Amino acid sequence: MTGSLCRRALPQLLCFIAVLTSFARAGENWLPISPEELKMTSEPKAPGAPAIYLYRQVDLDDMEHKETIYTRIKIFNEEGRKYADIEIPYVKGSGDIKNLQARTIHPDGAIVKFDGKFFDRMIVKAKGLKYLAKTFTMPDVEPGSIVEYYYTRANAGGSLYDTRWLLSDELFTRHAKFSLRPYNGYGLEWSWPRGLPEGTSPPVDDHRFIRLETQDVPAFQIEDYMPPADEEKYRVDFLYGFALEKDPDKFWKERDKFLYPYINSFIDKRKSMEEAVAQIVSSTDPADEKLEKIYARCQKIHNTSYEPNKTQQERNREKLKDIHNVEDVWKHGYGESTAITWLFLALARAAGFQASPVLISNRNQHFFNRKLMNPYFLNAAVVEVKLNGKDLYLNPGNPFSPFGLLPWYEMQVPGLRIDKDDGTWITTTPPQTTDAGVERKATLQLDDSGELDGKVTVTYKGLSALLRRIDEQDQDEAERKRFLEDELRSYISVPSEAELTNTPDWESPSATLVAEYKLKVPNWTSSAGRRTLLATGLFGGGEKHVFEGMFRVHPIYFDYPYSDGDDVTIALPSGSEIASLPRPQRNDQKVCDYSSSAEKRNGSLHLSRTLTVNFGLLDAKYYPALRQFFQTVRNGDDQQVILSAASAQK
Repeated sequence: MTGSLCRRALPQLLCFIAVLTSFARAGENWLPISPEELKMTSEPKAPGAPAIYLYRQVDLDDMEHKETIYTRIKIFNEEGRKYADIEIPYVKGSGDIKNLQARTIHPDGAIVKFDGKFFDRMIVKAKGLKYLAKTFTMPDVEPGSIVEYYYTRANAGGSLYDTRWLLSDELFTRHAKFSLRPYNGYGLEWSWPRGLPEGTSPPVDDHRFIRLETQDVPAFQIEDYMPPADEEKYRVDFLYGFALEKDPDKFWKERDKFLYPYINSFIDKRKSMEEAVAQIVSSTDPADEKLEKIYARCQKIHNTSYEPNKTQQERNREKLKDIHNVEDVWKHGYGESTAITWLFLALARAAGFQASPVLISNRNQHFFNRKLMNPYFLNAAVVEVKLNGKDLYLNPGNPFSPFGLLPWYEMQVPGLRIDKDDGTWITTTPPQTTDAGVERKATLQLDDSGELDGKVTVTYKGLSALLRRIDEQDQDEAERKRFLEDELRSYISVPSEAELTNTPDWESPSATLVAEYKLKVPNWTSSAGRRTLLATGLFGGGEKHVFEGMFRVHPIYFDYPYSDGDDVTIALPSGSEIASLPRPQRNDQKVCDYSSSAEKRNGSLHLSRTLTVNFGLLDAKYYPALRQFFQTVRNGDDQQVILSAASAQK
């Protein structure tokens, strides 16, 4: 499951030739297309596939911090034409896409070159899975066509410490080649945690280039609410040998010894921090109030990590001074996220709190494994503070995080507490159902045509509010408005009209985010003779198609537990009365809980609904029970209130 490359001098000539060869194949010249590829109408090893990868080539270059991708796709049918809409995932602010070339080849060999533009988009692959992508559409694609493209991704700052090959992809792969030009001067190890596709030989060292060739790689299945996709794929992970130590415990002790003096020198400004604390808190403040005031003050520091990307010329015009320590952050009133977090650490200590720096690993893209001894996967900083006998983990370097709450991807993750001894592994606070959720309160009028019309207030709580503030931080007011209106409509299973009427507070670290709307839902009722039927689950659209499939491949993974609640009051049309109410519904499965009720209240119909998901990661073997639970949710939401004319009740 592992391989390695020893330190030795790099043969520059061989390296140069290898790079030229790779770029000639994937840069200047298209690979030849065989008559067999042109005539293909299906792939026996991927029956029913709408399209397949005929060929993929991935050439990583850690010396120049870039990668070149070559892709050839065969389209089999109308459904497969969607793969002519190309998506190139990327991390915002990290590099650029260059040298993009693309073309369509028809079954008769005719070629249509792509000469259009590509655009930035947020892609939603499955519920709970989003990423940014450069997108473009291949020209003149029809069943039987081949589409192929290549590009170079230049990674700003490099991706040296997160180098990997992803062998699996959404489509079946007939043939693929992978290479890596490693960074010079370090030893290199590689591993394949999920194994390798059947018949694939391990990577080999070919004159300091690492290479692998594979074929017949099964399509990777993307499912709703799954762990980070890259964790589940066939892949090869690379780790540079920054140390000769092979024992993980000793390695991390050495890492602690390396980091402690660096962090300590950054925060060791006791006198100036005591003076700063005196400006923030009063000596008579209770301990918890002191800590909250310090936290809030740190969040007011201008956070340069959350600024839009700027050119070097723009940065020069700002004339920002370099930050060398927490005194500089306090004095200048700005700093990047980690510097602000360490300022909080220094201020907390100056105020008399027992506080420690902790480096953690986010879980939004990877699950950390300390046995791999990759220090660069500890990619975020928090502060551990003792308060009233409990450990709090705080990160004021995130300007949207309420006191006591980390972003979901920093919760329940491993972290290395840095101290002058050997360091200690901790796990940050796990999220609770009370930390997140959406409350929807609606006051609506039903008319004779079956249309609902009225007001809705949606309150996002805790992590749910924080997530939306983070996701929408770079968007303008119009885009944020569109986002919220689309989200409200997504809660409703029929076409509806939603108009945001307030200006939500996007910028503060408030524990809630409140959005108010005018809402119209045409055709919410149906007729059955002289009676009118009205479904109780007005806002159940989000669960309408969750976990419908019979089978599950991957574990079930929710970013965080949550509890949603709905409170809906519907005034009935004049002359209508409630003839029948469904029985209250309750299904408590401990890890999930659902309840709904309908009652007559003050002449109106009152609907209540709660849905709680109280787990993060669940093995796929429990999927049948989870699938059944969400079917009961849908059944409960489809329960009908029966209305009739008032005269029919007399």
